[in-house]
Amino acid sequence: MALLIGAVVGLEREYRSKSAGLRTMILIALGSTLFTILSIKVSLDAGRIAANVITGIGFIGGGIIFREHNQVVGLTTAAAVWVTAAMGMAIGAGYYELSILTFGLVILSLVALIPLQNIMKTRNQIRNYRIVTRYQQKTLKRYEDLFREYEMYVMRGKQNRKGDRISGNWTLQGTEKQHEKLTRYLLNDSEVLEFDF
Repeated sequence: MALLIGAVVGLEREYRSKSAGLRTMILIALGSTLFTILSIKVSLDAGRIAANVITGIGFIGGGIIFREHNQVVGLTTAAAVWVTAAMGMAIGAGYYELSILTFGLVILSLVALIPLQNIMKTRNQIRNYRIVTRYQQKTLKRYEDLFREYEMYVMRGKQNRKGDRISGNWTLQGTEKQHEKLTRYLLNDSEVLEFDF
C-alpha cells in the first residue's frame, strides 16, 4: 500500500519534471512505513522513532527547496515529500482508511486544482523587469509612468547609473495580458538597450 501511494504521488511529480519523482516518493513512503512499524514493534517509546522520521523528512524536504531567478522553487514538492511520509507512517501504524482519505486529498490538491491555479495566474502575475537605457533626466520615471498606464501595481527596486547608461529594476503585478502588452511595447522601444523580464 505504501509503495502504491508513493508511486502515484511520485508519478505526478515526475510528470511535472520535479526534483523528487517516482523512486524518491516510493522510498520515502516505504521508509516511513517501515520505521513506524519498527517503532511500534521494537521500542517501548514508539513516538521517539516517529519523531526522528519527521526530522529526517524535513532534512530531505529542505534539500528540495531552492531559489531560482528571484523565486523560491520546490515548495510543493517538499510538501509532497512531507505528506507522503505522513501517509507512510499512518500505513505503518495501521490507519489504512486515514491514509486512503489523505491520499485522495493529496491527488486532488496536486492535479484537480491546477486549472484553478492557472486561472489565478492569468488574472494576477508578479514579474520582475530590468530595463537599461541611455541616461537622461527622468528616464526611469517615464517607464514607471508607462507601467501605471498599463494599470499595473509597481514596486521600485534597485536603480544604477554607469556612465551614460542607467538601469532600473521593478516588480510589477498585473494580469497576464497586461504583462504581454507591456513586454511587446518594451521589446519594440528603440530607447531600451537591455531588457530582462
